[in-house]
This record gives sequence, structure tokens and C-alpha cells, in this order.
Amino acid sequence: MATKKEQAPADGLVCIKGFDSSLKCRGMQYAVGETVEHDGPVKICESGLHAVEYPLDVFSYYPPAGSRFAVVRAHGEIDRKSGGEDTKIAAARLTIEAEIGVPELVSRAIEWITSRCKIEEGGHATGCQGAASATGMLGAASATGMLGAASATGDHGAASATGMRGAASATGDQGAASATGYQGAASATGMLGAASATGDHGAASATGYQGAASATGMLGAASATGDHGAASATGMRGAASATGMLGAASATGDHGAASATGMRGAASATGTRGAASATGYQGAASATGDHGAASATGKHSVAVSVGFAGQAKAREGAAIVLCHRTDDGSIVHIRAAVAGRDGVKVDTWYTLGADGEFVEVQS
Repeated sequence: MATKKEQAPADGLVCIKGFDSSLKCRGMQYAVGETVEHDGPVKICESGLHAVEYPLDVFSYYPPAGSRFAVVRAHGEIDRKSGGEDTKIAAARLTIEAEIGVPELVSRAIEWITSRCKIEEGGHATGCQGAASATGMLGAASATGMLGAASATGDHGAASATGMRGAASATGDQGAASATGYQGAASATGMLGAASATGDHGAASATGYQGAASATGMLGAASATGDHGAASATGMRGAASATGMLGAASATGDHGAASATGMRGAASATGTRGAASATGYQGAASATGDHGAASATGKHSVAVSVGFAGQAKAREGAAIVLCHRTDDGSIVHIRAAVAGRDGVKVDTWYTLGADGEFVEVQS
């Protein structure tokens, strides 16, 4: 693999780094605000401290479900791929500046692509690295070329980016953004907006009131932060998050994660080993796939895990529902309980045994 050595700018190179759920990367513990130095040669994929420049490239190494992400600044010697497969770099020194979530990853992806594009007239860009912008009311912008970016900031505007690594942003009321290309990002921040990213590694974010976000590609992530928002991630290892009141999050791919943090939100993970979490007041979390896990940490919330070998836990006063099935999927027992009562411990993972009794999961 051909690589290219260079020095980072004096003020550092801004990148994105992925971690596991404990903020570790390849066994090394990191912390926000610290600077980490590598002692030895810097060679991409072999030695050094790694990160990516294009935000969505991070999903190639850390899936959105169960991972954490941070803005980092690389200093000193840098080694990067010269073939252009992705934007991964290795650095001699990294400063962990701030932890961010999927919505900001999407926003940064759009900014990254747009900054490298040339605005074309007429709201339509079909060439490589073209950008289209429609700022008037009812405007529409479309970018179909590789690395294209489309932005529609007017009321009722629509933005579509169908090329590889395309980015679409619709910030006006009732705007819609769609990115269907590989590693595309779609963001709709206006009231009633909708964002859809159907390409592999795509991410969709809808932050406006009653917004909807959908990511159907492998490793995609969808986030809806407005009230009544809905987020759906149907690709393998996708993550869906709905943080607004009455929001709904659904992750149907294997290893997917769904989180509903708003009041009365609902989270559903239907794939094998999926995880669903309801942290808001009276929220509901449902994991229906085999080996799924459901967690209810909000007051008066409910965690339901009814697949084969499912697990559930809840805070005091919240409820769990578990099912015991045979190997062929037949139901033997189903049982519900309130954490903190009748011997069921709070914040403790349980599964349901063959005798119909709750069994603590040994870590």
C-alpha cells in the first residue's frame, strides 16, 4: 500500500476518531481533553495514532451502534494512504477535543464535502465534486456527481445527493434531504423535515420538530432529535436514536441499537443481538431478536426482550418483560416484573430460565 508522509499544520489537523463504548481504541484508554503521543514510527494501519478526516469514514472501523466518536486534532508527523480509498491517517500525536454524536457527524460530513465542492448555477450539479445550493422558498438542489453536495435552505426546500460520498442538507421548514450514494450524509434541521440516507455507511439526522430520519444502508445511523421525531436504521449494525418527546427509534438490522431518550419515546431493536434503550419518562424499549437486550432507565418505563435468550434490566419502579423459548423458538414461559419488588434487583440484567424464574446474567 502506497502512503504519503507529511507534517500536520501548525495548529493541527482536525479529524474524527472512533472508540468502543469505554472510549478505548485497540485496547488503549483515551479521555476527552488529553493529548496522546506515539513513541515510534508512524505508519498507517501499522503504528501510530489513527483517525479519519471525512467523518463518515469512521463507520468503516467503528459501527454507529455501541461506539463513541470524538473530534481530535492530529499533530506532528502524519502518514496517509495515497490511493484515496478513504481518509484514514496515522499521526504521532492526537488531542481528544470533544466527544460528539451521530447528528454532529452528519453535519461535519456535509461541511467536509461542501468545502471541497464548486458551486454550480441552477441548483443542479452533475459533475465530480460539484455542489448545488437553493436558498429560496420552495427551492430544490440536486448533486448527482461523486463527492457532490446539495443544500436547500429555503422553506419547503429539498436537497438530494446521489453520488458517492454525497451530502444533502435541508435547513428550511418542511425541507427534505436525501443522500443515496455510498457514505452519503443527509441532514434536515427545519420543522417537519425528513432526512434519508440509503447508501452503505450513510447517516441521516433530522433535528427539527416532527422530523424523521432513516438510514437503510449497512452500518448506517439515524438520529431524530425533534419532538415527535422518528428514526429508523434498517441496515446491519445500524443505530437509531430519537431524543425528542414521543419520538420513536427502530433498528432492524443485526447488532443494531435503538435509543429513545425523550418522554414516552419508544425504541425497538428487532435484529439478532440488537439493543434497545428507553431512558425517558414512561418510555418503552423492545428487543425482539434472539439474544437481544432491552433496558428501561427512565421513570415508569418498560423493557421488553422476548426473543430467544433475551435480556432485560430496569431502574427501580420500571418493569421488565422476558420470555423463555426452546431452540426452535416455541414459547415456554413469559413473565413480567417491576424492578425493586419480589426479589428482582434494580439495574441488573436478567434472563428467564427454563423454569420460568428470573435469572441474573453473569458478566
